Order: sequence, then structure tokens, then C-alpha cells
Amino acid sequence: MSGADAGSRRNSARTREALLRAATELFSERGYDRTTIREIGERAGVDPALIARYFGSKPLLYVEVLRAEHGDAAPDDLLTEPRLREVAERAERRGPVPLLRVAVQPLSDGAAQDATRAALRSRLVDPLRARFEREGRDRPGLRADVLVAAVAGVLLARHSGAFEDLADAEVDEVVDVLLETLGGDGPARAR
Repeated sequence: MSGADAGSRRNSARTREALLRAATELFSERGYDRTTIREIGERAGVDPALIARYFGSKPLLYVEVLRAEHGDAAPDDLLTEPRLREVAERAERRGPVPLLRVAVQPLSDGAAQDATRAALRSRLVDPLRARFEREGRDRPGLRADVLVAAVAGVLLARHSGAFEDLADAEVDEVVDVLLETLGGDGPARAR
């Protein structure tokens, strides 16, 4: 390998990392919907068109942000209080992200659809399925799908404004009611 090839690979790796870092910061600060590809490129100090080159699309970049934040380790399931709180707080900060949207509406980009569905499965559905299998529950896959769809629907509905009490509630209150309603682990606070 020539020195020029090695330098090009280092620059590519730095560019990819800069885009990933910028996207992570902006999605956290402004939410998914309010973050543009142009802003990500500007914050990274590179041409925004490079997002397509390195990640394919904004939804695929989001999936990569999730991977970078959480690694490949299997997360806890949504019926544990810390995990549900983490998912709810992230949805609150970032808004209706692709991982939740794909649960209720297909994405227009086929590659993003496939990657986001795979992330939804591995991060939210599979841990619940495994729990239900360990517990010997019947139809563990269906139970996991229904529970994740319910949580996704609640978290997306907070942003729609269609449900006043839900939109006005604090995230902690929503998590407590979800855990109580879904029969999750962790003490619900007395209100």
C-alpha cells in the first residue's frame, strides 16, 4: 500500500468519525427531525454529500449513531425500568426517530427501512422475546411485538399533540404509567 492510499484511508476514517460525532451531537441537541444533513456536514467540517458516501442516508446514519452509542451488546428489555426510561428520554430529546417511526410507518428508503427494522428488532424486540421465552410465556414473539408497538406508539403520540395529558406529562410519569400498565419491573412511584 502506498503512503497516499494510507493517508486517504486515514482521512476517510477521520471524515466518517467526524460525521458520526456531529450527528450524535446534533440529534441529541436538536432532535432527529430538526437536524439537517447540511448541519451535520457543517458541524463535521466536511461536505454534507459525504453522508451518502459513508452512511447512505440520514436514517442509516441514525442507526449507526445508535450502534456507536450502545455497541453490539444486547440491551435490557423494555420491561425493566432503567431501559424503558432510557428509551423514553432519548425519544424526548431526539423526537420521533427512525427506530420508533419504522414501528408504525414504512420509511421511503428501502435500505434505511431494512437497517432500521433490524435495529428495532435487535435493540427492542429481541430482548423482550428472550425474556418471555425464559419465563415460558406463550407466543413470546407476538408478545414482544405488541409491547414494542405499544411503547413506540405512546412515545410517538407524545409528539403528535393529539393526547393532551400524554403530551403534558413528564417523561418519568409516562414511564411509570407504562411500567404499571405493561407489568414491568421496578417500583412505580406513588402519585
